[in-house]
Amino acid sequence: MPLEVASNSKPRQLRAGMVGLGMIFDETYRPFFERAHAESIYDKRFGVLDVPLTAVASRTGSRAEKYRQSAGDKISPFVSFSGDDSIQQLVASDVDFVCIATPDNRHFSAAKAALLAGKHIIIEKPSVLSLSELDELTQLAGRKKLLAKVVYHKLLDPDHKKLRTLVSDQVLSHVNNGYCSLLEPKSISGGQFAEWITGRNPGTYVAVHYIKLIDFTFGGRLKTITATGQRGLVGPQDGPTWDSCQMRMIYEYASGREAAFDIHTSWVTPDNFPGYVEQEVQFRFDNGIWNGHSRKRGVECTVEGRTPFTLKTTMNNHYNGTFLEPWGERSQRGYGIEVLERFVREVAFVELGGAASEREHRFQSTRNLTYNDLGADRQTVAAVQGLEAILDRQYRGQPDCVVRVNDAAGGLVLYRPGAAEPEVLYGPAV
Repeated sequence: MPLEVASNSKPRQLRAGMVGLGMIFDETYRPFFERAHAESIYDKRFGVLDVPLTAVASRTGSRAEKYRQSAGDKISPFVSFSGDDSIQQLVASDVDFVCIATPDNRHFSAAKAALLAGKHIIIEKPSVLSLSELDELTQLAGRKKLLAKVVYHKLLDPDHKKLRTLVSDQVLSHVNNGYCSLLEPKSISGGQFAEWITGRNPGTYVAVHYIKLIDFTFGGRLKTITATGQRGLVGPQDGPTWDSCQMRMIYEYASGREAAFDIHTSWVTPDNFPGYVEQEVQFRFDNGIWNGHSRKRGVECTVEGRTPFTLKTTMNNHYNGTFLEPWGERSQRGYGIEVLERFVREVAFVELGGAASEREHRFQSTRNLTYNDLGADRQTVAAVQGLEAILDRQYRGQPDCVVRVNDAAGGLVLYRPGAAEPEVLYGPAV
């Protein structure tokens, strides 16, 4: 239901609910809510906006209580729901929007529950793991007239925004191929993610950033997905948990020309590797080359006894950094936090940005934002579903499968060497 439009002379309010209080919450959502608590948000379209975090949901509630104690007056009072029905309790409360930062295979159920309860949602990448789940959420959000968004914070990376600017302005013409690599240390897969990592792979969790970057920046039609991977470090060599994976996507463009993109991802890099999270991209165009590297663009810092463990040798100060501002204030900012504020501004614009009679227009214009709307996530989710299916078949002793998009047999179709008939993963057109 539309919220009451209040006078611009006093603060308005959007109450937030948070599902999941792990590493992503601590790095991005926590600093956003703390800054919003201290400063509010201002926009001339809706005035001063308070964004209190009023409810959280987690499995045990232990992290919520630890955060409550450590945050003190940096955050507004919130209710903590825990246990098997914690999400249902949260969405039944008086929150206006719900942030979902659980392990990726739990996104769908939480998002569906929130939408059914009439709450706007934002989901950490990947939004969901299958096109059928995406269909259900987008249709539900459309019927309910609610925003359903997904976080791809790397689209707000200054380097990636500059890349897209040059492509959009046709300074760089027609991409021919690309390579993306993201390496994470063992401490992540064996520590922060250890509770849920069984049966998962770093491609779905991390490579999806680059899948979306490619899809959003260059456009085109996804045609083919191939992949392979390695096991044996974070799980048994013959098990379903992957140390690393390599995938290839082939896109076709309006000109009829194709481009191939390779994405390599690992979460078993040695913990003392100086890059910590090592990120690299290269895209080759008809008339140029774009190279980006997280270490080469940044700084290197060595402190005896601290780097590279408690303090990283190379730092991405663009994503999320803590700073002592020149005027003496301590702050935490970066594109990983900015993307969350942008979502809240979108919700506020829809609900508080004008007369109730014009809400439908505001809703549709915000839903047309292709960088984060679930409705624009189809090819990205198709690539994720294809990757998951290929790795699953490899685990089951059927390597070298290929997934084709929108071919004669269906929207997402898996071809297995030696099999007479293909397997249709998703029937409708992607």
